[in-house]
Amino acid sequence: MKKTTKNNLLGTALLCGGSVIAISAAAPAAAQEGASERDVVVVTATRRAQSVQEIPLNIAAVGAGQIEEQGLTELSDLLPFVPGINIVDRGGRQGNPIIVRGLNVDPIGSGDGNNDGGGTVATYLGEIPVFVDLKLNDLERVEVLLGPQGTLYGAGTLGGAIRYIPKKPQFGEYTVAVRAEGSAFSKASSVSYDAGFTFNAGLTDTFALRGSFDLVEESGFIDYVNVVDEVGVTNPDTAAGLNKIEDADGEETVSARIAARWQPVDWIDSTLTYYYQQADIEGRRVSHHRGLVPGLLAGTPSVGRYENAFRVQEPNKIKNDLLALEIVADLGFAELTSATGLSSFSDNGQRDQTTLLITLEYSYELFPAFTSFTHEIGEEERFNQEIRLVSTHDGPLSWIVGGYYNSFEAVASSSEFTPNYVPFVNAAPLSFGLTDRPDALEYFSTDRTKLKELAAFGELSYQLWDQLTLTFGGRYFDYELQAASSVDFPLFEPLTFATSTLDEIGAFPFDPALGQSDNGFLFKANASWQATEGLLIYATVSEGYRIGGVNGVGQCVTFDPMAPNTQGACALAPGQVFFPGGPNDISSRDERQFTPDQTRNYEIGIKSTMLDGDLILNGAIYYIDWTDPQLSSATVNANIPITVNGDGAESKGIELSANWHATDRLQFRGNFSYIKSELTAPVPDLVRTITPPGFGAAFEDGADGDRLPGSPETQFSMFGSYEHPMTNGANLKFNASYSWQSDVLTRAGGRGSSLALDSFGVANAALTYNAGNWSAGIFADNLFNKFAETGAIGTALRNQTVSDFNGDTVYVRGFSTHILPPRVIGVRLNYEFTAPG
Repeated sequence: MKKTTKNNLLGTALLCGGSVIAISAAAPAAAQEGASERDVVVVTATRRAQSVQEIPLNIAAVGAGQIEEQGLTELSDLLPFVPGINIVDRGGRQGNPIIVRGLNVDPIGSGDGNNDGGGTVATYLGEIPVFVDLKLNDLERVEVLLGPQGTLYGAGTLGGAIRYIPKKPQFGEYTVAVRAEGSAFSKASSVSYDAGFTFNAGLTDTFALRGSFDLVEESGFIDYVNVVDEVGVTNPDTAAGLNKIEDADGEETVSARIAARWQPVDWIDSTLTYYYQQADIEGRRVSHHRGLVPGLLAGTPSVGRYENAFRVQEPNKIKNDLLALEIVADLGFAELTSATGLSSFSDNGQRDQTTLLITLEYSYELFPAFTSFTHEIGEEERFNQEIRLVSTHDGPLSWIVGGYYNSFEAVASSSEFTPNYVPFVNAAPLSFGLTDRPDALEYFSTDRTKLKELAAFGELSYQLWDQLTLTFGGRYFDYELQAASSVDFPLFEPLTFATSTLDEIGAFPFDPALGQSDNGFLFKANASWQATEGLLIYATVSEGYRIGGVNGVGQCVTFDPMAPNTQGACALAPGQVFFPGGPNDISSRDERQFTPDQTRNYEIGIKSTMLDGDLILNGAIYYIDWTDPQLSSATVNANIPITVNGDGAESKGIELSANWHATDRLQFRGNFSYIKSELTAPVPDLVRTITPPGFGAAFEDGADGDRLPGSPETQFSMFGSYEHPMTNGANLKFNASYSWQSDVLTRAGGRGSSLALDSFGVANAALTYNAGNWSAGIFADNLFNKFAETGAIGTALRNQTVSDFNGDTVYVRGFSTHILPPRVIGVRLNYEFTAPG
């Protein structure tokens, strides 16, 4: 294995060297003086205000102008235009995993929630680390940094960082901006709209307010075609008593921000901001068109591409808020920044749980009218404090030093209901003798987590000559994680806790067996060479780290649901797991928790500016060694998703980006990336698979060389715009874009009947009339109405049937795919009024 790694590093170094030599040979063209500044985006990613072309790191910045020009409304719209990063668009209900440079082994599409963006990326709102899939309103820019960034940021980053930078209140200026949008999906029966406003009130030369409010009403486009009329009464596998609900994945999102900026003296600048975003999502954005048994509904030959066959609606309400205080003090020799954040997250959702229970074949499938649903609620609270000192003095030596504290608490519960199931199985001839609860609660689990994290970080840079700068950085971290979880089956046993509201769960005692802690040191080394005025070459070695966690599953207990007084029947206990060392241990792994993982990133890159600044060409090549990767698997019993650790993985690739002003009116942008990410060691019992007929399952080992899921090997995007001036002083602007990605595996190595999602490309276009302080335009997203699948829940092996008590067919609906929205056509209107203070 070590020999293979060395060979990979050698190949990477040779390829980088070739790229650098080729571009250096063209240096005279790059060494232009008087470069144009029209495309320079000033960023603060390195904690100093610099242009992207001056920073010896792989960073992309999407400014407010580009966000408005392309009509980017959320992160899933923006990231296809950044090389080396992929977002799995699953709609608003489930959260959209962000995958940096292929660092992912989750089966894309599975799981709900995902309030961490997938875990490999740190997301910042202003100066505060917090994950929120933020609507892109009233932003100065979005910065995307690839590679570990733990020596610059308080929150440790395994693969990269994303920063939403909001516009600050401006002194001495009054502004009101109003925006509105109306649109319609080609597969929707109603119209979507978006309306909002922003104001800035520079009340004095030292005090200003800025606020914004936006309301999005998205119609949705997925039809639920098999919703039961009454849960536990209607048979979901016959035509009688079923309903069709159109556009059932609609979304209403309210987002708002209010900020107060005060500069009491020249050397202190403070901003207090409150952010709020709440999304009410009506249902899941998935399709059952792949392999569902035809004739499920009378008169319906099959389930269409934009239809799903779940038995109950699946709403979810997601709320984020953040109170942030940022204070910047100019001390003369350095700039001192204090960032304090108090954030919260909550969700409250329901989902169809029927398929999981009937495929366990524990008797649920015998009930002809069986439908189960799960109600899940959770809350998170986080307090962050970061203090950072950045040198501002002249000279060859510069430095950054900072400290970070993070306190995080989360509580959650999952309640599984099986209406009318118990009266059926308790009646003759089955006569199970289960507890008949009025609420039909069949399964109840709770989770509580508390994390304390400390870190000290910094960098030291020294400019040896005008051209060469060396930077060394380090990060010391220390964390302690406490957790508690419980799993109960109220039909067979009393609840562990008689009452369990989220407040009560938050007071449950922690389980010593689930506690973990760790500390350590990460390093970074960077060398940058300003070969010419327009050519920067850099090389970086940096380390990233992600803490461990718990899976929220219970320890195996000794009871048999079919005969509660017997012992040793762990394999029949739905939702339980084998505990290592037990008599029935078949996996020798602790399914209740997982340990930290770490990355080491080797990278060489170039940044070049040519043709008097009209042409920018940037590129990077990298190799990442991933130690103890956190991988997605499932419990031995009940197929509950969990995280386990592997022995190793790697990712290597190349990233290119370009920006060309062909004329004053014509501009082109583009990017390209190639990623090869794979396991470098076997992983026992990684993927759970099904062997038809029936749902008896076994585990399949991951193998050295298995391709990691969720990320395309190749992706690129192109954008072009043309501006035509008009005789009345206004202008007409046309722009078009195209983003493409190659196929994606839904499970590691294509194992367990993994689906290879087809490659796809999406084209967008817009035409805008700009007349000073107002503009109006029309747009079309997914112009050619491409049907594209982004993730999968389950596999085709679940396209089987079981039989109920009467011998009638029960259809399994566990296999579905997430899909991109169809073509949407709409209009946008913007008006802005500015007056001096």
